[in-house]
Amino acid sequence: MTTENSHRPEAATESRGSNDPGTAEGWDERYRSADRLWTSDVNPALVAEVSDIEPGTALDVGSGEGADARWLADRGWQVTALDISQVAVDRAREIDPRPSITWLRADVIAEDVPATDVDLVTMHYFPIPKENVDAARRLVDAVGPGGSLLVVAHAPEGVRAHGFNPDAYVQPKDFVALLGDGWEIVTDETRERGKAAGGGHHTHDVVFRARRRAA
Repeated sequence: MTTENSHRPEAATESRGSNDPGTAEGWDERYRSADRLWTSDVNPALVAEVSDIEPGTALDVGSGEGADARWLADRGWQVTALDISQVAVDRAREIDPRPSITWLRADVIAEDVPATDVDLVTMHYFPIPKENVDAARRLVDAVGPGGSLLVVAHAPEGVRAHGFNPDAYVQPKDFVALLGDGWEIVTDETRERGKAAGGGHHTHDVVFRARRRAA
């Protein structure tokens, strides 16, 4: 993998086995299997889309070993970093225990979002099954007035080549229908990654950013 959380299998469901990589237990096992599962590089779309935004409170969804959360904190953000894996959360906290990052184990597919009215919700390659679209809506609702939503996904062609069906998941374009009034779309485009991920299958990313108008 070339970036933090550059590909995740299906989201957790209680019906899967404990060693399935889409469950909390499965992700714990994946993290235990390596000293480092992802690189320490920040995702480039985060840099491109957030560098010019005034720091505030941020929610990093699917934070993994914490590269994006650390980058945000370095720039003055107060970050709540969420991951389904307790092993990942513990590892990220050990890497960076500073108080400007709150590391939490949470499954936002099945549970409430543990932060509201934040200035930034960011998620990279975070799979939300279409049948769990309410989870996507809860993440949209977590953005406060004047805040931003950043969703980055691998382009569908690469996802299919990697053995997954992109139509089974909420895509960046699907967030448009969840925004409602009071939002403006800032970015909605497909970009070359610069360096391929997923064994060379993922060459392009879809980047979607929207801003909620201030009250």
